Amino acid sequence: MTLLQTHPRPAGADSVHRTVADAMDAAGPQVWDDMTVEVALSVMVAARTGHLVVCDEDGRCTALVTRARLTDVRNGSAYTDRVRLRDVTADDGPFASPTAMVAEAEEAMRNRHLGALPVVDAHGNALGVLARSRFSGRSN
Repeated sequence: MTLLQTHPRPAGADSVHRTVADAMDAAGPQVWDDMTVEVALSVMVAARTGHLVVCDEDGRCTALVTRARLTDVRNGSAYTDRVRLRDVTADDGPFASPTAMVAEAEEAMRNRHLGALPVVDAHGNALGVLARSRFSGRSN
């Protein structure tokens, strides 16, 4: 798991020094990594969301998968109805700590061209999702 580094928050920090916990949204739907791509897409449609938090058999967050990624997989030449989420996601994050600074998470998302970042606790449990749209008004 790649967890963003954290720095102490200065006393009296203004909105520029917000933590990820201050800016994250609820995690939203969480699904097991053995779910098929087709079922995951159906869950996204039903939940009216563009992403799912993917968890392993122990309930730890392993990835955040987007509707665009799953649609690309489904439209690929190697796709079968047996393809599982664990087959299309990587177990290496990145993930954000709730105590990380938003600026650090924003930089990681920009560098990796991510639209959202899962926020996890020290045990890998999903606490929320930091969406890039929360701070997309700032300059890149």
